[in-house]
Amino acid sequence: MHEGPGRDEAAPYYFRYIDRIPACDIVERLDAQLDETLHLLSSIPEAKSIHRYAPEKWSMRQLLNHVNDTERVFLSRAFWFARGNATPLPSFDQDAAANYAGAHEVSWADHKDELRAVRLSTVSFFRNLAPEAWMRRGIASDNPFTVRALAYISAGHLDHHMGILRDRYL
Repeated sequence: MHEGPGRDEAAPYYFRYIDRIPACDIVERLDAQLDETLHLLSSIPEAKSIHRYAPEKWSMRQLLNHVNDTERVFLSRAFWFARGNATPLPSFDQDAAANYAGAHEVSWADHKDELRAVRLSTVSFFRNLAPEAWMRRGIASDNPFTVRALAYISAGHLDHHMGILRDRYL
């Protein structure tokens, strides 16, 4: 799958993530991001992972927890639509999820291990996806998506947050 999503494959809001990823073999990009991201995260000591760049902003642990939670949501949507389920899916409240996650009770090392596990699951799902499933569509959060768009959104969302981590936290 080397062609990027068209503008009709996701709501305009999600192109802030999709547009970060050039048209490519998205499965290979998702896979490559894992090593790149873990390399960056390994440079951050445990003690520094609770740092916030502003008082009202998430700590690095909370940010990584958010990345992991959100990738699970995007993958569950992709699974739902790829398998032909037509029932619309609900919204995901990232702030409620963050409030209940207890990210500071989980070590930085465990957050990184979780990222690895979640991303490996994402890569495995998309790597084994039937060609005809990439363009299946569904509704989540009252917005249309294709499975292909959700793969690009997953990659772009991680890219977005790692950019924030580099620019504002480090």
